[in-house]
Amino acid sequence: MHAIWAAIQRGYLRVIDPVANWLVARRVRPNTITTVGTLCSCAAGVIFATGHIRTGGWFLGITALFDVLDGTVARRTGQSTVFGAFYDSTLDRVADGFLLGGLVVFYATHPLHGNPVMVMVTTAGLVASLLTSYTRARAEGLGLDAKLGLLQRPERITLLSAPQAFFGLALDGRVLALIVMLLTVTAWITVVQRIHFVYRTTTSAGD
Repeated sequence: MHAIWAAIQRGYLRVIDPVANWLVARRVRPNTITTVGTLCSCAAGVIFATGHIRTGGWFLGITALFDVLDGTVARRTGQSTVFGAFYDSTLDRVADGFLLGGLVVFYATHPLHGNPVMVMVTTAGLVASLLTSYTRARAEGLGLDAKLGLLQRPERITLLSAPQAFFGLALDGRVLALIVMLLTVTAWITVVQRIHFVYRTTTSAGD
């Protein structure tokens, strides 16, 4: 599975390479790309909230390239900075909040697909998505590399965009519900994995 995902990433990077070259030639700053990408993700979250799930999926899928372009442009232009990494990580959390928050609003207000259970599941997913980044950052603050877990952010964005783009609310919204439940469960597993990793590493170091 990892090999398949790596091949997909390589293919995707080749596709967006001309766009990266265009941005480098026009000296577009990486932080500007990060900001635009975050605004697009927030807009996708708003689209989800209004119930236009398929449109939101397509919009998120197309604009997700900004998540890759900022780092690519930064490396090619020698503009990789500590602040840039901090800024990118911070705005990623804003984007995640809007995307899952939009789905919380959708499940809480949609007249046909409103579902209290899914409101709670999606809220739990939103909390877990923030904790996955927090646990990793806190571990790094302790000098540990806790980059482990079932799904990293690129995979989460893919699951929030591609299935919705093609299926929308097909099968009475079951496809969307399954994706949200998958994201929630895997996010919480990742949180537990990282907590266990830090516990095992720090207690072993103390022994």
